[in-house]
Amino acid sequence: MPRPKPLSGFPEFLPEARIVEQHVLQQLQRTFELHGFASIETRAVEPLDRLNKGGEEIDKEVYVVRRLHAADDATDELGMHFDLTVPFARYVLENSGHLQFPFRRYQIQKVWRGERPQEGRYREFTQADIDIVGNGALADHHDVELPLVLLDALERLHRDLGLPPVLMRANNRRLAQGFYLGLEISDIAGVLRIVDKYDKIGPDSVRELLIAELGLSDAQAKSCTALAEISTADESFVDRVRALGVRNELLETGLEQLAAVVRAAAEQVPGRMVADLKIARGLDYYTGTVYETELVGYESLGSIASGGRYDALASDGRTTYPGVGISFGVTRTLVPLLAKGHLTASRPVPTCVLVAVESEETRGQAISVAGKLRKRGISAEVAPKADKFGKQIRYADRRSIPYVWFTSADAGGEVKDIRTGEQLPADPARWQPDDQDLHPRIISVWSERS
Repeated sequence: MPRPKPLSGFPEFLPEARIVEQHVLQQLQRTFELHGFASIETRAVEPLDRLNKGGEEIDKEVYVVRRLHAADDATDELGMHFDLTVPFARYVLENSGHLQFPFRRYQIQKVWRGERPQEGRYREFTQADIDIVGNGALADHHDVELPLVLLDALERLHRDLGLPPVLMRANNRRLAQGFYLGLEISDIAGVLRIVDKYDKIGPDSVRELLIAELGLSDAQAKSCTALAEISTADESFVDRVRALGVRNELLETGLEQLAAVVRAAAEQVPGRMVADLKIARGLDYYTGTVYETELVGYESLGSIASGGRYDALASDGRTTYPGVGISFGVTRTLVPLLAKGHLTASRPVPTCVLVAVESEETRGQAISVAGKLRKRGISAEVAPKADKFGKQIRYADRRSIPYVWFTSADAGGEVKDIRTGEQLPADPARWQPDDQDLHPRIISVWSERS
């Protein structure tokens, strides 16, 4: 059988990289649960008509599910979910009678998109989403709370696992909409769509598009780009916006809401958030604060975490379920860092101790020692073959297992640190490895430089 070729856009991790991913996922889960978010998991498929509510462009990204031997007239019209927001909206509608609102949920799961693979974009990848959803109404203070939860999670990844720091950029749809209305612009969505290209094409091209495509006057277009140019790490953006001379009640509401978010972030995670008034977010269901997050030093990846307030994403016709949510691209963030060797694990296996086997007749002693170590939370495996001890040590070394245990007739023995060569008597009921050896550690280029 010929060697299989990898499928582009479907990343698979080697054991070292998988250990890194598992550490990240466990840290995210712990942080979300510390903030009171409950875990859910939704099915992998949704009806195509529900997936297509995301917009016409989504049609090109959905993987359609078809049973291979189904009759031609037995199509189920199902597709793999391309994000976790659409299935979550459906989940809330189906289970609203069993949920307590505001409902705080986190979801860490695979999603699928049929787009062209490139760095930071994949066809199968893991996302981590958090949302707070209300029944009929949701207090504005959740717009402040949610980004701080994600920033807390990302700050823990930076501090504990050595991932690079992040910078979250926040804006407010009400701020932008009120500003454009104050300029007597009617096509708000069109302006947001063009302004969202600001970083890619620059202010002059944005101005030209606003005039050519939307028919704005030169003065209106200049005011739009002047707003987009405002970016501050504190509340000073409020005065800068007001200095542009535009007045509108919705604008004032947006300024107050965004100021509350930026103020709270400056107090709790200083240096991790800025108000950036060119952030628009492409999806039209966002209605309030919006967020985009960059990995510092890896801005070419684009936003690794984004989201915002949505007031009518889920509705059954009688009740509307507004919410605020953010999605973190786990695979999008990790794959480039792992591929460049910027993140790795100290060893590719969880094993801390290899228990050597002197002969097959004494394998039972080795199994007994390994069992005693495991009961105390120390990962141990028994050598697969009763080779010469030198070969068993080399086997451990190839797998980066730090310790080899040599049993004795009294079920104790000696343990050897194969990195230093030190070998000492040990009792499996009491022996403890160094803390840094107990589990694989995450090694990053950033932690090595500090």
